[in-house]
Amino acid sequence: MEFTGVDPDFFTLNILINCFCHLGQMAFAFSVVGKVLKLGHYPTTITLNTLMKGLCLKGEVKKALNFHDNVLTQGFRLDEISYGTLINGVCKIGETRAAIRLLRMIEGRSIKPNLIIYSTIIDSLCKDSLVTEACDLYSEMVVKGISPDVVTYTSLICGFCTVGQLNKAIGLFNEMVLKSIDPDIYTYSILIDALCKEGKVKEARNVFAVMVKACLKPDVIVCSTLMDGYFLVNEVTSAKHVFYTMTQMGVTPDVHCYTIMIHGLCNIDMVDDAMNLFKEMHQKNMVPDTVTYTSLIAGLCKSGRISYVWDLIGQMHDVGQPLDVITYNTLIDALCKNGHLDKAIEFFNKMKNQGIQPNVYTFTILLDGLCKGGKLKNAQEVFLDLLTKGYCLNAKTYTVMINGLCREGLLDEALALWSKMEDNGCIPDAVTFEIMIRAFFEEDENDKAEKLLYEMIARGLL
Repeated sequence: MEFTGVDPDFFTLNILINCFCHLGQMAFAFSVVGKVLKLGHYPTTITLNTLMKGLCLKGEVKKALNFHDNVLTQGFRLDEISYGTLINGVCKIGETRAAIRLLRMIEGRSIKPNLIIYSTIIDSLCKDSLVTEACDLYSEMVVKGISPDVVTYTSLICGFCTVGQLNKAIGLFNEMVLKSIDPDIYTYSILIDALCKEGKVKEARNVFAVMVKACLKPDVIVCSTLMDGYFLVNEVTSAKHVFYTMTQMGVTPDVHCYTIMIHGLCNIDMVDDAMNLFKEMHQKNMVPDTVTYTSLIAGLCKSGRISYVWDLIGQMHDVGQPLDVITYNTLIDALCKNGHLDKAIEFFNKMKNQGIQPNVYTFTILLDGLCKGGKLKNAQEVFLDLLTKGYCLNAKTYTVMINGLCREGLLDEALALWSKMEDNGCIPDAVTFEIMIRAFFEEDENDKAEKLLYEMIARGLL
């Protein structure tokens, strides 16, 4: 425009600022503001809001807050959209307290907070599991005559589900329906997920039916959640029914859907069915992810078909799917249980060489394998190294070592480790007691066995 001798007007420059902000080119956006000032114009509230939104979108929320302070100092006026933008940005970086401070600040400046501002903070509080505070803010909003919408209710429902207060979540769901506020697909999916996780799959199915009756088309997330729920309560036929009727509902199963099916089938030893689904994924040109492969590997290992596993690992390498800590744990566990201890140690070292940090479960598997494979001394060296490095070991890890010592008849050392376990704040569980009691009885140390048995009863473990 300028090359043809036409000066851009203020409206055109505002459009240009907005474009640069959406592209994350904030330096260019502010250079256009300089042009605006040079032409004798003053930025409007819309211009300032655009710049603050651009900074927030780029993740530069602190710069947006500083910009806010500067424009106020220069006498510019901001509105509820300005503060809605800032509060959203602050909440996105997890600074909910700062968002609440902004809310209180604007109330003192005669700017009325709107539904969007309240809903944004309520959602952030719920994500922080501060549901009581979210409810207080909800009540404050209602007292001020601001009516909640589907977003507000959905945030609160999600918050109550997160903290395990499912009844309150259902109560809010019923309340919004009574107020003629239609739940959306996200609201339904949250409730279905929470019900499934508590094993209330029948109720979840009822919510699903209500959703379909309300003419809301189920999406892949809702269907996946319901399938997962059915597997949790061993209703395999129902899970399969959802999977195979998805296409009739206009929903295309994705990698996550197939992974849920494969994982669920492998858990109940239906590995052949899982393998067929895995082949079906390839036929549909779907790329299984690490979780899909790991689920199938776990199923094959569990059924003792380790020879098939190496082909899958080769496939993972070929398609660029990395093995994660769960994949390695599955392999190491299977190798240890099948007497391939050297191969298990090889995979353990390979895991560390690839920069994957073993977790407590990895070490527990390896220690158990070493103990049962007649390599107690090696297990003790690894265990001592873990303690020296300050690893937070759990009852299962200590129990594996105690069991290893008992198997070798080293009961005094096992008792010494028991004491160390308690000194380190780790409480022996029922399995730990049973191992020690059985070992004492086998060595005809009945008094010690009975003493531990009474202690076990006193602790409510029997």
